[in-house]
Amino acid sequence: MIIVIAKIAVQPGNKQDVFALAKSIIAATRSEEGCISYELLDDPHDASACSFVERWTDMDALKRHMKTDHFLRWREASKDLLIAGRDQVGIYQAEEMKRG
Repeated sequence: MIIVIAKIAVQPGNKQDVFALAKSIIAATRSEEGCISYELLDDPHDASACSFVERWTDMDALKRHMKTDHFLRWREASKDLLIAGRDQVGIYQAEEMKRG
């Protein structure tokens, strides 16, 4: 499984607009093949910070996602709401551990 944590920095006063805009990409992404979960989380301690937390079956699914129309539309529509150059994306390989 692939886990993505994409931290984004929001222009002052625009966090509510980012969450409203993200509703369509979240809904579309959740229906993609290979998407296990896809969330946008607010950082309540930082007025400019939020993070996408994503789980994908594999890297191919993530790469397909990054080429979808809804992802590309999100990038274009959100660019004026975000602080350019302040995003941080971590991609992690995870394996399920069984107890016992």
